[in-house]
Amino acid sequence: MEKLNNVKIVKVWFDEENIYILTNDGTQKSHPLRWFDRLLNATPEQRERYELSSWADSIHWPELDEDLSLEGFYTYNKDEIEKQKNEVSRVFDQFPVINITRFAERVKINRSLLASYVCNEKKPGAKNKKQIEAALHQLGKDLLAVKL
Repeated sequence: MEKLNNVKIVKVWFDEENIYILTNDGTQKSHPLRWFDRLLNATPEQRERYELSSWADSIHWPELDEDLSLEGFYTYNKDEIEKQKNEVSRVFDQFPVINITRFAERVKINRSLLASYVCNEKKPGAKNKKQIEAALHQLGKDLLAVKL
């Protein structure tokens, strides 16, 4: 894919079934909301509470703990991605209730790095994979110890 030099997101909007972006070069792209569980399950008001990165090359929903990159928006193919997902991405898909930001703090991994694993933009090395696995196991133990 050709590098998206100087391309920036200028507008983000939704309808009942899709998310759309408009870039500064006039290109409009869309994807079905059903591809993004957190956005699909969010209220319209929550979807509108997004932030563009300082370079306007990614979208972040702090309340939803969701991120979409411009490059990913151009290259995202749900079927291909599902086939190639890393283990961390699969776990967070299975348990969308886990907040990436808070979990990154717990595991002591940079939030952006963990998000790139969860979004399957990067694959974790053996050390980080073990660190994430250990933190997930500890979270499970902590949850089992809860008494109500």
